[in-house]
Amino acid sequence: MEIINKRCSNKGDDDHLVVDIYPLSNYYFTSKPASSHVAAFKDDQTLADHALRLKSNYDARGMRTCVEAVLLVELFKHPHLLLLQVNNNIYKLPGGRLRPGESDVDGLKRKLLSKLSADDDNHRTKWEVGECIGTWWKSDFETLPYPYLPSSGKAPKECTKLYLVKLPSSRDFVVPKNYKLLAVPMCQLHESRKTYGSIIAGIPQLLSRFSINIVHT
Repeated sequence: MEIINKRCSNKGDDDHLVVDIYPLSNYYFTSKPASSHVAAFKDDQTLADHALRLKSNYDARGMRTCVEAVLLVELFKHPHLLLLQVNNNIYKLPGGRLRPGESDVDGLKRKLLSKLSADDDNHRTKWEVGECIGTWWKSDFETLPYPYLPSSGKAPKECTKLYLVKLPSSRDFVVPKNYKLLAVPMCQLHESRKTYGSIIAGIPQLLSRFSINIVHT
């Protein structure tokens, strides 16, 4: 991943895509009432419980399609990824499951409003959803996600799409009290699948085709 510290156009000299990121100190963080969605994690005492819940949802609704946001900030002159922490040991990208018939972009904006904005902020907060940088699939309820559709002959049970979301130079983040919003250095994610899971640990590689432009305002 190339890190540059000057203002660039949309394309660099080497035709790499450029992502502008801003210092973490530009952003403000407050909390709001706890989210009810965390209850599902507390109910899953084991991996078998989690798989059983996913199977029940699949039987009722079909394949689970999730959209998740890759949000980058600068800290100590290095890019950091914003992650939500649940129950002190589960790390998630902001996002979640799409509603039936909902588009990826509309669904991700709705989830970002739910997870990172004030509840009455629907008309003031704007989220700039960029391109899809990766798609992950699960062929079964207990398997690890793959960055391709496995040729197992089984219908996929889950699809997760990662979208690069551009942050403005400043913003208020309003996070449910039962989540923690963390800024994790990109260098810590690589080779950390046991801690963060395959999808999050794979983000540095997905971003390797971008130039990261640190903007100080």
